[in-house]
Amino acid sequence: MTAKTGLTSLNNLKLAQRLDHMFRKYEQKGIGVPKGHAAEIQARICSPALGIDYRFPDTAGPYHIASIGKLFTMTIIGMLADQGRIGLNDRIAAYFEQGELRGLFLHQGRDYASDVTVSHLLSHTSGIGDYFEGPVTSGRPFADSILSDTERLWHPSDLIAFTRERQRSAGPPGKQYLYSDTGYILLGQLIEKVSGSPYGSLLRTQIFEPLELRDTYLMFHTEPMNVPAPPISPLWFKRRDISGLNSLSCDWSGGGIVSTTDDLLTFSKALHGGKLIAPSTLQQIAAFPYRFRPGIYYGLGMMEIRFEGLFFLLRGYPRLRGHLGITAAHLHYDPASDTHIVLNFGSDAAMRPSFNALIAMMNELRKAQTSQPSK
Repeated sequence: MTAKTGLTSLNNLKLAQRLDHMFRKYEQKGIGVPKGHAAEIQARICSPALGIDYRFPDTAGPYHIASIGKLFTMTIIGMLADQGRIGLNDRIAAYFEQGELRGLFLHQGRDYASDVTVSHLLSHTSGIGDYFEGPVTSGRPFADSILSDTERLWHPSDLIAFTRERQRSAGPPGKQYLYSDTGYILLGQLIEKVSGSPYGSLLRTQIFEPLELRDTYLMFHTEPMNVPAPPISPLWFKRRDISGLNSLSCDWSGGGIVSTTDDLLTFSKALHGGKLIAPSTLQQIAAFPYRFRPGIYYGLGMMEIRFEGLFFLLRGYPRLRGHLGITAAHLHYDPASDTHIVLNFGSDAAMRPSFNALIAMMNELRKAQTSQPSK
C-alpha cells in the first residue's frame, strides 16, 4: 500500500513514495527479526508547515512503546507540579514511608535517600541502580528472567526489591548520570502517593481520555477505550517475541504503555503545544545537560537527538526532542519546523537501522523544506 501525505503536491507524493520504498526494503530484509519472521515497521510524520501527513503502512495497530512511556510519567509529574502538589526539587523522602527507600541509595556506607529529589529521578542522576540493564551483585541479570520466567507478573515493588537486594548505587545524587528504570518505578509510586490514585488510572483520566487516545493503555493495568484491545505487534527482545508474555509486566511507569502511531502523534502535539503542562515547566524539562549516548542528551524525562554527535557530516540537522525505547521505538519533535516523528521497528536488534531510517526521514524533510516556495 502507498502511504499518504496531507497534500497532493507532486513533491510530497514523491516523498511518500521514497519513504514507502525505504520502509518496504527494511521489512523485506527482515531487519531486527529472526529469519523466517516478518518485520513490522510503523512510521508517522506530521509537519503542517510543510503540508506533510505521512504514515506507513496505511493502517497500523497498537504496539508496546517501551521507554517512550517515560514521557508520560514525566508529564504526570509536570501536571502535579503545575498544580502545586509537588515540586521538582522536593526531596522524595518526604513522600515515602520510613524503610521504603532503604538500601536504594546506599553508597560507600552512607545512605543518601534523604538527599534525592524528584528532579534527580527524572534526570537519572539520583545514583540508584537500574534493574533492567544494570549490573548485579549476584545471580543473573534481570533481563534474562523475562525470557526464562515468562509467566511471572511483576509488581512495581518487586522491581524496587530487585535493585535493593541485588544492585548497588552508582554514587551520591547529582554527581553522575546513570539511566535507571528503577528511578522511574519510584516516580510511579511517588505519583500514586501524591495523587491518591493508581498510576494507570491517572494516565487514563489525565492524558488518555482528555486527548482521546482511544487505543492507548497501561499494559496489565488498564484497558483502552476501544475494546476489545487487539493483540499488539510483535516485540522482539533478544530475538524472541515477548509481546504475549506475562513477564512483559516488568515495565509499568518505566515504559509499560501500549499505543499507536496516531495516538502518539496526538500526545506529542499536546505535550509540545503546551496543552498538558505549563510552558515554564516544559522549559525546565527541555534542558539537556546530561549525555545519554553519543549524540543523545537527557533532561528531566526527555531526550534530545543531536545528529552531529552521531556523525559529523550531520552537523546542521535540527535537534529533536522526545524519547527512545529499547525496541527501536521513537517519538520526536522538531521545534524549529513544528514537525512530529513517530517510528517503531519493534526490536532491540534494530536500533541502528532505526536511526538510519530516522536520518533518511530527516533528509527528506530537509528536501521538502528547501522546495517550499519562498514567501
